Amino acid sequence: MTDEDIVIGRNSVTETLKAGRSVNKIFVANGSNNQKIIELAKNAGIVIEFVERSKLDKMCGGKNHQGVIAQVAAIQYSTIEEILEIAASKNEPPFIILLDELEDPHNFGAILRTADAVGVHGVIIQKRRSVSLNSTVAKTSAGAMEYVKVAQVTNVAQTLKKLHELDLKIVGGDMDGENFFSADLSGGIVLIVGNEGKGIRRLTKENCDLLVKIPMVGKINSLNASVAGAVLMYEVFRQRKLL
Repeated sequence: MTDEDIVIGRNSVTETLKAGRSVNKIFVANGSNNQKIIELAKNAGIVIEFVERSKLDKMCGGKNHQGVIAQVAAIQYSTIEEILEIAASKNEPPFIILLDELEDPHNFGAILRTADAVGVHGVIIQKRRSVSLNSTVAKTSAGAMEYVKVAQVTNVAQTLKKLHELDLKIVGGDMDGENFFSADLSGGIVLIVGNEGKGIRRLTKENCDLLVKIPMVGKINSLNASVAGAVLMYEVFRQRKLL
């Protein structure tokens, strides 16, 4: 975490929250008197993590943090509604990527870069146990973060159900799925990329209409999450543009 990712101190954090800036997480020192900030964060649906004061000291290099630090997003988060509006404005079926507990900011940045290249309308991430929009993502995305909308959600399963009700096809990348070469990935679609080590969670799989795999013949039986996501995104792109 770099200085550009954090806001330090009660007054600064309070004003950041009041201004409606996108905040990834609030860190509060155990036993500190920051109830007003806690209430503001809860009302805004922002994740709060209670930690030892020593962790805050380390995060801000010994500066006077007054028991609270906000980790801010490198760019403003969007909403699912705004992502869908972008697709509608282009008269295109929605093309959305959902990252299921993806953790590595370098993978996230690379995924955003490919998403921009293939015309993805937006990316959905979770508020908890997930990578967020930070300076590392911004750098890795090579500017794509400025063009691809990113929305945060609290509950992935509920989000997928709502998108399914809008007639979007929910497709997960998983080694137990069918060969993606033969899969129908046309139309409105939500493409799910899972965690780097664990893949897509069971509950997320249960909300998929289709699971697809990338065939491999080498000694290593898995691809980097951003590489796998890129392969699948380009297949969606191919079917949209060429079929």
